[in-house]
Amino acid sequence: MDYIHDLRKLTGPRKIILNSAGALIVREGKILFQRRTDNGKWGLIGGLVEMNETYEQAALREIREETGLEVRLNSFLGIFHNHNMVWSNGDAAHVISAMYVAEIVRGEPRVDEESFELRFFGTDEIPELFAEDHIAALRDYCRGVRLPLLNENVYRKD
Repeated sequence: MDYIHDLRKLTGPRKIILNSAGALIVREGKILFQRRTDNGKWGLIGGLVEMNETYEQAALREIREETGLEVRLNSFLGIFHNHNMVWSNGDAAHVISAMYVAEIVRGEPRVDEESFELRFFGTDEIPELFAEDHIAALRDYCRGVRLPLLNENVYRKD
């Protein structure tokens, strides 16, 4: 996250492009959602891609940090856009999100400082979501979209 803080020192709150990654974590046909501490609203699990990280690496890291879960990414949902994301401090961005479908390999969901609550919902009981990229990803999931995982190149220092 140092990269984002450094970038914001240069740009201030003006709108920038940011990349994120996340997943619809599915257990017994229900999807895990997070009620966020920054806005009190519901969303999918995920967050911003850090320097030298692939989308898959970012999704796995964010899920582990925000839920304590180890997951397996089973399929790719697609690339989704939140054209007008504004955080409570006024920072604005066009967020480009790579979203996946995942299953839990190990652990039970636990909240961290970014969440008030984590809860599984069936597709017929989804709470109102705060972000247009999350809404679009959920829509495609419910339509049955499941794409092969990306063949991402991994950053190497050599």
